[in-house]
Amino acid sequence: MPHLLGRTRCATRTPALLGAVLLVALAGCGSSDGHGSPAAAPPPTPSRVGPAAPPGLPGMPPVLDPRDVYAADRAGRLSPVVRKFPPRVYVPNTASDTVTVIDPRTYKVIETIPVGRQPQHVVPSWDLRTLWVNNDLGDSLTAIDPATGKPGRTVKVSDPYNLYFTPNGKYAVVMASMDRQLVFRDPRTMKRVKTVPVTCAGVNHADFSADGRYFIVSCEFSGELLKVDTERMKVVGTQKLPVRGAMPQDVKLSPDGRTFYIADMAANGMWVLDAGKFTIPKLMPTGKGCHGLYVSRDSREMYISNRGEGSVSVFDFARNELTRKWQLPNGGSPDMGGVSADGKVLWLSGRYDSEVYAIDTSDGRQLARIPVGKGPHGLAVYPQPGRYSLGHTGVFR
Repeated sequence: MPHLLGRTRCATRTPALLGAVLLVALAGCGSSDGHGSPAAAPPPTPSRVGPAAPPGLPGMPPVLDPRDVYAADRAGRLSPVVRKFPPRVYVPNTASDTVTVIDPRTYKVIETIPVGRQPQHVVPSWDLRTLWVNNDLGDSLTAIDPATGKPGRTVKVSDPYNLYFTPNGKYAVVMASMDRQLVFRDPRTMKRVKTVPVTCAGVNHADFSADGRYFIVSCEFSGELLKVDTERMKVVGTQKLPVRGAMPQDVKLSPDGRTFYIADMAANGMWVLDAGKFTIPKLMPTGKGCHGLYVSRDSREMYISNRGEGSVSVFDFARNELTRKWQLPNGGSPDMGGVSADGKVLWLSGRYDSEVYAIDTSDGRQLARIPVGKGPHGLAVYPQPGRYSLGHTGVFR
């Protein structure tokens, strides 16, 4: 979600939901050393990877299973790079200019780290070695060492509302929402490589195709989607969503790579987009203020946060339908987050309630409700399984 105060790069989210302008800046994660090799993983067996696997983006690690892009994300399958990192939940507080650090084993806050102005997301770098805090209105990225939980260098970057990494680790991609740009940068130094101006308003979230050759970007304030060629660093498609006042948010690829799902806060559901055709998507209602999308560790389900009604919907990929809805006790504003390494807990920030929710993924029970700073947004659960990170709050493959 966009920005609240300061520069009016982005408008408010939804007056009905906020009543005030919300600012949300990008929280990204780049590699500390950027071009590190992807974490070692067991070689795929012939039975898992067949000739049907699509040719990937040059330099991209081979797909483990053409039937499941999240095959490397199984419970407990931690890369050697992150195996010794202490489990933590990092919560950027946009209105407090801090990151709250939670021990997920005790549900206790163990530290509060001052960062730049309006931190939006905490983003794991492509090489898994660094967490980048996206200080949107501070025009900077602050590095956190996940081995120690301590902040390191701060790098000047204009309008880092959100941050992604190309699947081959070649570029960091900044979603410069208020600047109306996609900015490709060196993932180590964050030096600008290419600026891609966009005509839509509020670029904020994205996900990559199974072969990594293109990615879909949501434009929150103009209700549009972009298709971007990864290698050419060029917008190759644009479409307007067929609902007046649409506000697309999180983007997530289906395990089989055939479908993109796009959460929409104003349409109160998620758009279902054919990944191969980029034709007009269909809307699946989920709940008021549909915002974040998180795939389960077994790739069977997706958890959908409905920020406007304090609930989480559960979507079954095989059945292509919503199967359950979990209501938070006493309401709340579940926003962005991630799934624990063992897949048992869904962690979500409470955007308008200065709190974080821990939810049991087996039955939707609230395990904990933890007070944090003001305006918690794109929290990162770390470490998590996977060979490399595509960015955001943790999208691993």
